[in-house]
Amino acid sequence: MTASPVIPDVLAELASLLTPRLNKYIPWTASETQTAFLLLDCREALYGGAAGGGKSVALLTAALQYVDVPGYHALLLRRTFAALSKPGALIDLAHEWLRGTDATWNEQRKQWSFPSGATLSFGYLDNEGDKYQYQGAAFSFVGFDELTQFTRTQYTYLFSRCRRRSDGEASRIPLRVRAASNPGGEGHAWVYERFFVEGRNKGRVFIPAKLADNPHLDAESYREMLAELSPVERRQLEDGDWRAVVAGDWFKAESWEYVDAHQVPPIRRRVRYWDTASTKPSARNKDPDFYVGVLMSEFRGIFYVEDVERFRLGPAEAEARLEAVAKRDGVNVEVWMAQEPGSQSEHLVNGYARTIFKGHSFRGDRQTGDKVHRAKPLSAAVHNRAVKLVRGAWNRDFTDEAEAFFNPTVHDDQVDAASGAHQKLARVGERAPLVPIVAVPNSDRM
Repeated sequence: MTASPVIPDVLAELASLLTPRLNKYIPWTASETQTAFLLLDCREALYGGAAGGGKSVALLTAALQYVDVPGYHALLLRRTFAALSKPGALIDLAHEWLRGTDATWNEQRKQWSFPSGATLSFGYLDNEGDKYQYQGAAFSFVGFDELTQFTRTQYTYLFSRCRRRSDGEASRIPLRVRAASNPGGEGHAWVYERFFVEGRNKGRVFIPAKLADNPHLDAESYREMLAELSPVERRQLEDGDWRAVVAGDWFKAESWEYVDAHQVPPIRRRVRYWDTASTKPSARNKDPDFYVGVLMSEFRGIFYVEDVERFRLGPAEAEARLEAVAKRDGVNVEVWMAQEPGSQSEHLVNGYARTIFKGHSFRGDRQTGDKVHRAKPLSAAVHNRAVKLVRGAWNRDFTDEAEAFFNPTVHDDQVDAASGAHQKLARVGERAPLVPIVAVPNSDRM
């Protein structure tokens, strides 16, 4: 039986549809996501997400796709000239690719010219009015690197510069506005609205990029560097999470005051408040909530966050940890535990009262209202400089979470527990007794 010649023809056609247009000026093998970005012929698209995902490379490749066609002109933009010209940025990368080819560089114009007559120009929009320097210009391609650093009006104005002649080879090239960006930055909100809220309904396409999409990057060492960032920044830059945004100014980093342990008054009211909505990480839930116990004290209207216990353990291990913390705090520290509606939470609290907290002043706290309402008094106290943090290894995790409070992608267990402790110390009739504090050696701490 003779194979039909139709099959190879179909396969060849499919292969061509799945292969982006490249030329000799592009010394790069695109990743799968970069390939998807390069295949798009829609008017507007965004490539991005995680830092290190090869965004600048994808943008430069897209700009170079048609430089062998007469009448083609491309423009690549950064917000500032410093960002445009720094090592590893777009101009530097273009020189690395095009040096030694038949393309020529004009330093004054910041422009590459090609034998076809096509050009690739580089520019910046430092100020709002800089967009008008492109009045009268015509480009088949306009690309924005780190789009969230631009204003909405800078971006939309350049659409008026994206045009072509009605004749010649360039007339068959799709007009394209392309952008690459991480989440975050001053323009995050409008970029998110444009590509994720309006998105496909307006013909706009988003192609996500991850660290794994850049095989030329040492991803593990880069993740170690990203670990120094706040939770919101880590989710934005490591995970490419566009929903991760700083929620507001509930707990600004600069509002916290720090003291050493010896600066805390020796006689004060003390409460340990537990939020226990936690399980061990698992394949089904890799990032569950934490057990959090905030030890807070109060003296003459000043509140001291002395310690934060935070862990994710199974039931037996967690109970042992709770008991050890209670023993270390001592019986003069009043213990509260958040109690969710329902009999299960009530049974848990009653069981703890008879076992691990036996001999301590321990009670469940029935949760009322939402967590935002419960956090308001603590937020006001922080802004009024009435809350101090005792210096400790837990400080960074606590303030990072607080700064991102009410962001749905960031844990808020520490804020919940701190709000509960503050409420118990601040409300008349629910105050813990005023007691002298006996120092406990640090070596006793688990």
